[in-house]
Amino acid sequence: MTSPHEKLAELGLTLPEVVPPVAAYVPAVQSGNYVYISGQLPVAGGELLATGKVGAEVTAEKARELARQCGLNVLAAIDALVGLEYVVKVVKVVGFVASTPGFTGQPTVVNGASELFGEVFGEAGRHARSAVGVAELPLDAPVEVEAIVEVATA
Repeated sequence: MTSPHEKLAELGLTLPEVVPPVAAYVPAVQSGNYVYISGQLPVAGGELLATGKVGAEVTAEKARELARQCGLNVLAAIDALVGLEYVVKVVKVVGFVASTPGFTGQPTVVNGASELFGEVFGEAGRHARSAVGVAELPLDAPVEVEAIVEVATA
């Protein structure tokens, strides 16, 4: 059985540092067997990778890549709190897409994160999900992803 860290290495990915909160919250919190991960923006190396609306300044294809980075940041927050090896199931993912009026491709954009979770956790990465178009996101980010995962207790 391949561990999540081994799977990430196979994919050529490394976990980034946990993105520091931009307000009064923590990146992730555990309650019982569940970890709730705060909304993660497409940040890498301390920098927001893009700004603007999907359907205008940001293409749907680019936004999907950004959602994948958000997903990687979700994984980093989980790993820092409890360790990826304790993930039993990705339960719920919510993706927010700052979109222009008339843009309806939010589900395809959020697939960037959803597919990452499937690649890393296999069947345990399949989850319930919402993909929501919004007018604005923090720091003018095009995408934000949050998640709830079930973890094994030690």
